[in-house]
Amino acid sequence: MDAKEVAATVTLDPTWVASLRHDWNALMDILLWGDVKSSRLGAISRVRKKALDLGEKMRSMVNSRAWIPHPREQLKNALGSSFNLRDALLQFERGAQDIDGGSELDRFNALVVQLHRNLLEPLEPLETNWARLLDSQLDETPDED
Repeated sequence: MDAKEVAATVTLDPTWVASLRHDWNALMDILLWGDVKSSRLGAISRVRKKALDLGEKMRSMVNSRAWIPHPREQLKNALGSSFNLRDALLQFERGAQDIDGGSELDRFNALVVQLHRNLLEPLEPLETNWARLLDSQLDETPDED
């Protein structure tokens, strides 16, 4: 496994990372300070917590993996972070469905869709590449008889 290739593929585009950060900050701003409401008691607090968890998973996803000594472990860490991020996004989106009122509801819904697209569209090819690199290592392993 080529360590330089792995390092290049687990190092994420800083423009994409900045865009994700911007989208998440806008979402948190509207959840904390905006006029969004829910007809379900406690829903806003739960969605805020899920949004915070989503931000933590995003941060984990974009962190440098240079501290991990083995390329294979870097790939496994990237894939694991990605799967955790997808789960946090799904949990957040489920909770966000409970937000059903307020003057900024349309803006909130647009931000949720924007973050979803901005996150998943670039992530899918990355995951495919990481899995391909892991699979290629299996192909390189000599058969032991």
